[in-house]
Amino acid sequence: MWQQLGSIVLKYRIALLIILLAATAYMGFHASKVQMSYEFARAIPVDNPKYLAYQEFRKQFGEDGSMLVIGVQTDKLFQQSVFNDYRQLQLAVKNLEGVEDILSIPGAVTLVKNDSTEKLMAEKIFAEGNLHQDAIDSSAAKFRNLPFYKGLLYNEASNAYLMAVRINKDVLASPRRTKVVANILDQTDAFGSKHQLNMHYSGLPLIRTQMADRIAKEMRWLLIGSLALSAVILLAFFRSISAMLISLAVVIMGVIWSVGTIELLNYKITLLTALIPPLIVVIGIPNCIYFLNKYHVAWNETGIKNEAIRTMVAKMGIVTLFCNIAAAIGFAVFALTKSAILQEFGVVAGLNIMVIFFISFIFIPVVLSFLPSPKTRHTRYLDNKWLLAVLDKLEIWSLNHRRLIYGLTALITILAILGMFRLRSEGFIVDDLPKTDRIYTDLKFFEEHFKGVMPLEIVVDTKQKNGIRKNTLQTLERIDSLSAYITAQPEMSRPLSIVEGMKFAKQAYYDGDSSNYQLPNSFDIAFLAPYLNMKGGDNESNQLGKLVSSFMDEQKRQTRISVNMKDVGSKRLPEILGQIEKKTEQYFDTADYKITLTGGSITFLEGSTFIINGLKESIFWAFLLIALCMLYLFRSLRILLCSLIPNIIPLLITAGVMGWVGIALKPSTVLIFSVALGIAIDITIRFLVNYKQEQGSHKNQKQVVIETIHSTGISIIYTSMVLIAGFVIFCFSGFGGTQSLGWLTSLTLVVATVTNLVLLPALLIDLTGKKSLKS
Repeated sequence: MWQQLGSIVLKYRIALLIILLAATAYMGFHASKVQMSYEFARAIPVDNPKYLAYQEFRKQFGEDGSMLVIGVQTDKLFQQSVFNDYRQLQLAVKNLEGVEDILSIPGAVTLVKNDSTEKLMAEKIFAEGNLHQDAIDSSAAKFRNLPFYKGLLYNEASNAYLMAVRINKDVLASPRRTKVVANILDQTDAFGSKHQLNMHYSGLPLIRTQMADRIAKEMRWLLIGSLALSAVILLAFFRSISAMLISLAVVIMGVIWSVGTIELLNYKITLLTALIPPLIVVIGIPNCIYFLNKYHVAWNETGIKNEAIRTMVAKMGIVTLFCNIAAAIGFAVFALTKSAILQEFGVVAGLNIMVIFFISFIFIPVVLSFLPSPKTRHTRYLDNKWLLAVLDKLEIWSLNHRRLIYGLTALITILAILGMFRLRSEGFIVDDLPKTDRIYTDLKFFEEHFKGVMPLEIVVDTKQKNGIRKNTLQTLERIDSLSAYITAQPEMSRPLSIVEGMKFAKQAYYDGDSSNYQLPNSFDIAFLAPYLNMKGGDNESNQLGKLVSSFMDEQKRQTRISVNMKDVGSKRLPEILGQIEKKTEQYFDTADYKITLTGGSITFLEGSTFIINGLKESIFWAFLLIALCMLYLFRSLRILLCSLIPNIIPLLITAGVMGWVGIALKPSTVLIFSVALGIAIDITIRFLVNYKQEQGSHKNQKQVVIETIHSTGISIIYTSMVLIAGFVIFCFSGFGGTQSLGWLTSLTLVVATVTNLVLLPALLIDLTGKKSLKS
């Protein structure tokens, strides 16, 4: 059948080439419209309770991750020139497109009791315009007398100050966010440069934007790097510019199809899908090597170009098809998870690995049919003396040192399993960034001086309309008790809630005396209760009304407690949340209140856990489906066993290395196992298919193995070198997870090459004996 397919490809070569190029042009059109994803994570299924709770919170209270924070540490902020410029910075940033509001010291307000109306009125602490030093000093003293702002806008002990910028949620969900964030940083950096101050930036808008922009930039450089390295290796192997150009054309078309598929399926570029184009290059080049290698071998045997092409298709078509199916399975199993971000990666990668097979199957034979016959220098690599000597050594080991091979394999596997017991599962929001990266160091600045910027929201539901007003004092006391507990935790900042608003109001009611910044009692609440009835939209000029209303829903049934916390990681966060939940059970009667913990920190934890569990499950399905393919291809349980062992061991060794060197299991590193399995099984399939073909002409089992080693060894070593070099490119990434994917996958492929050329032949000799593969 495959011989006939080769004839068909040659017969209709012009029509097939036109169809392929036209389809690629169509996919290129869609690829040009692909967009970046600006969502931090979409790992949680839409029916997950944590996801539903977070969406309900956003519906009631809006985005919790829309605040970009600007920090500076200086003892000169309240000097005349610095402060006036700091005010101008606030005004400039506030006037930028996409900026909705700013909370900062120059715009801070205090509450003043109007004796005639008995109402609290908001007044700005710092007057408008440029201020003289005396006015700044007196206003600064008034500002420091307000406990509400301590820990929120400044750290008194370290002279650190914070400006919080709220960005429009629609802007954050669009490509415009990049320009908005850049404009904010430009304005702030200019202020810092003028006064020689080191400015710090953080918050989810900044982290998400800069991460997305880096992904886009890295995708281009990784792609260019993988193409350039592949070109060099191909030229070194084949000594043929035409062979190099054919291979590059195949993978470039594959890249165009992969990016076009992302857009056609209404997906966007994420940290995962950004890896697909360079992965297509790495996976597509071996297809080209195997096709071209078989073409050169057939040419040496026949000397007839078209006959060599038909032999190439007949011999390598079925092998390459099953190799690509195995690789596609390694990626496509991610589509079986319930995580949207993993599903997209699995669907796009799985589809396009199969697409690269069809591109190779059509394009390579057609182009070769138009080119001149190979010259002697193009096939000289088939007689590489160094590689032939290596294959002779492998032959000796497989025939004469099988016990030593098994012993060393067992010893290394035991060490690997011991390392696996040291594996830990832990992820951080920014742990894929180097510790010297500005995003990371600036986040640590805010964790040191303000206990972090990661949002945690606690929703207190009274289970009835106007429930907050009916049990006002009781509810406030319970919220205050919980807030006091949270404040005492080293990983969390002082919470903001209606309680802080009421304390602020009470201080104002008692003429600004800071000792009265405390929870209202039964006497105070009679005066302050009306402020709980306010609606933000009706009280734009009343800062207390805006503050209180932003922490309650319209029905006065729910109120929220907003906490900023450190990026404590997926291991510590559940412990903290568990402690908070115990305290809520202690302070709030479950019959009267329902307490929900949500926010960006919760969704990160749930998403990280979900991805890791989903990837573990996908590895199981990958093994099962690949095993079924191998069983179908070879129709032998003994051969199936021989094929799986050399591929399980490299994965065990990689997991052991991760344990010994301290690389944690997280979404970006668990990915390694499925990727490596799908690619490493490639080598096994090629070896065993050639083993099956050799059995037709040899009766002696050892002779069959020897011939298989020599007939496939060179192309396997060349292909492995290309794959390893291709993944090494990922080591130059700025993301730790991508770096780990690069060197750990390269390690897995090195071990897989050795096990398939040393252990697999030994297993075939001992386990199959005189048995032959069934046709």
